[in-house]
Amino acid sequence: MRYVDVILPLPLQDFFTYAVSDALSMRIRMGMRLLVPFGKSKTYAAMAVRVHDDKPDLPDDKIREVLTVLDDAPVLLPNQLRLWRWIADYYMSTLGEVMNAALPAGLKAEAGYRPKTETCVRVSQKFASAEGVKVAIEMLRRMPKQLKTFQVLLSLQDDSSNGVITREELMNEAHCTYDTVKRLAEQGFIETYEHAVDRLNRKGDAHPERIQQLSDVQAKAKSEIEQQWKEKNVVLLHGVTSSGKTEIYIHLIQEAIDRGQQVLYLLPEIALTVQMTQRLQRVFGSRLGIYHSKYSDAERVEIWRKQLSNEPYDIILGARSAVFLPFQKLGLVIIDEEHETSFKQQDPAPRYHARSTAIVLAQMYQAKTLLGTATPSMESYYNAKTGKYGLVTLSTRFKNIQLPEIEVVDTKDLRHRKMMTGPFSPRLLAAMREALADDKQVILFQNRRGFAPVLSCPTCGWTPKCKNCDVSLTYHKRLNLLTCHYCGFTMPVPETCPNCGNPHLSDRGYGTEKIEDLVRAEFPEARVARMDLDTTRTRGAYERLIGEFGEGKTNVLIGTQMISKGLDFDNVAVVGILDADTMLNYPDFRAYEHAFMMMSQVAGRAGRKGKQGLVILQTKSPSLPVIHQVVHNDYTGFYNDLLEERSLFHYPPFSHIIYIYLKHKQEGVVEMAAQELGGRLRQLFGDRVLGPDKPAISRVKTLFIRKIVLKLELGIDLRKMHAALYAARDGITQQTCYKSVQIYFDVDPD
Repeated sequence: MRYVDVILPLPLQDFFTYAVSDALSMRIRMGMRLLVPFGKSKTYAAMAVRVHDDKPDLPDDKIREVLTVLDDAPVLLPNQLRLWRWIADYYMSTLGEVMNAALPAGLKAEAGYRPKTETCVRVSQKFASAEGVKVAIEMLRRMPKQLKTFQVLLSLQDDSSNGVITREELMNEAHCTYDTVKRLAEQGFIETYEHAVDRLNRKGDAHPERIQQLSDVQAKAKSEIEQQWKEKNVVLLHGVTSSGKTEIYIHLIQEAIDRGQQVLYLLPEIALTVQMTQRLQRVFGSRLGIYHSKYSDAERVEIWRKQLSNEPYDIILGARSAVFLPFQKLGLVIIDEEHETSFKQQDPAPRYHARSTAIVLAQMYQAKTLLGTATPSMESYYNAKTGKYGLVTLSTRFKNIQLPEIEVVDTKDLRHRKMMTGPFSPRLLAAMREALADDKQVILFQNRRGFAPVLSCPTCGWTPKCKNCDVSLTYHKRLNLLTCHYCGFTMPVPETCPNCGNPHLSDRGYGTEKIEDLVRAEFPEARVARMDLDTTRTRGAYERLIGEFGEGKTNVLIGTQMISKGLDFDNVAVVGILDADTMLNYPDFRAYEHAFMMMSQVAGRAGRKGKQGLVILQTKSPSLPVIHQVVHNDYTGFYNDLLEERSLFHYPPFSHIIYIYLKHKQEGVVEMAAQELGGRLRQLFGDRVLGPDKPAISRVKTLFIRKIVLKLELGIDLRKMHAALYAARDGITQQTCYKSVQIYFDVDPD
């Protein structure tokens, strides 16, 4: 009897060891899935890690056996397992949680994936010979429709390269009905069968001749990137919006695949893959694969399997989960819009950052990494300035198009003088009017979805709250619902105030849905679209909204942060940032960093082709330095100011941050557990520990929350520090009174 160590797709820390017969063990290799029993009656598809002869220290009747082997070949490559282990170690999660995040659902279950099939037809064996065909034709002479259909099938089989003829193809070519085909099958002249077909688009030849020639500035930047790669594995390309970074990427991709290498191209948002897919497919055709969460699970399984095949995609374009795909010869990793917070997984675990993970993945393959952005993250820019990464700068837009002019509007003063029209300043309305009259387009950015953030009673002040979370419900007018954006709880809008009976409830604040209604009222001739989480829940919604705006079918696009991320539209003359203060007044040490990036990125959507664009930035705090830095595109000044502040208060890039969260249904229990854990950590780490405190949202999904912040100096032994944190956590959760308290870690929060 031999034994195998496996990873189960469960939040469990260790490997589990199962017995396996000698005959079965001969079939098992690392990276194959095995069906194993777990618990009283459940079975799981576990991942084999190692086959060995070391009997576990358990009684024989406690050692359970592998039920069967699910794969003929590994579905996980050695470097993927190495990456899983790194993620689990660094981000303080379990291997089971990493497995759950990494594998498509169809690979985590015994029968989770079903191939797509088509009904096909062929001449039955009885009539397949030349003599049999003559007999069949003679028998069908009195049935002209069936005879014609049979003869068309013979012709199609002769012309087919693989002999596979679908029922639909036969019906189309023979101009016959389903009943005709059915009768031929019932009479035994033909037979139908199911043929497996993949869901992947394999169409489209590569057209490298469509790659555009680089400008002198772009060519110089590309040469500098390649020069720096000789000494450094990671290079940061800091290029202003519309400077032509994508064309540089395309040249580098072509050179990589000419060398026989694969490329991973990461984008932070699914919306961005729509435009980028069109651009890359035009050049690379079927050499390009797309991978993100809006694809069906079956499609993701097929892409996974294709990457393991002898003909994998040369280029994978995807969101953060694409880092988990199998790569056989990875040579280049491109992380576009590297500053974006969407690259950080929040919930559930593992709470990994795709940028850091992709850099580690590239190192495992000795591949090169290129980070691209107009607004680098503090950590990446610091790494570049201190020599850890290479740095290449593109400071001019493609074809020398000017950066947009940014005008700041003081909404506090205008409201005091009663000159605001809802959320719109007179200057913004005038600019929109002029742009629409000139057949140009407008983008309006409001980083809140829904109709209004708050509904309230003007008489008694009642405000609807979520029953599960410590937040107000957001009003969605079209659905006539109040919704919690944290847990999804909904309730209908009450006809009267449940507190005082007042029938006139009022909404306060502006969400994207309300902005849409106000724009339609103010500009009835405008063709308006809205792009937020509510309007993009399906894969096709992204393509439709972006396509219609790109083609000019809509001329005003209203959206949340998803419109700020690298979308490229030719005809946008005006961008309105309706309320900068919602980004600036967030209780987080990264608030100004995120606000600067978001405002700069949104502003960059204006004037990308043709004449200079205009950005109207509305704020109650026009004198803030960060507003001045956005207006003047002064990233260096912003970076230097923020770096000084981060250094003073020991925040990244000068420290290593871990958030420790505690959750429980009873507030008293979580408060006591947090105080005790905070005390234990202070004994270990001293004044590096802040808290415990209530976070801004202190109850989510019925659980009360406490948060402890741990600031650790760079160079600390992370392995020892993690072991100390695990021991402190276990010391709390092993106490009976705190047994049901959830404690987890968020490493490098973004």
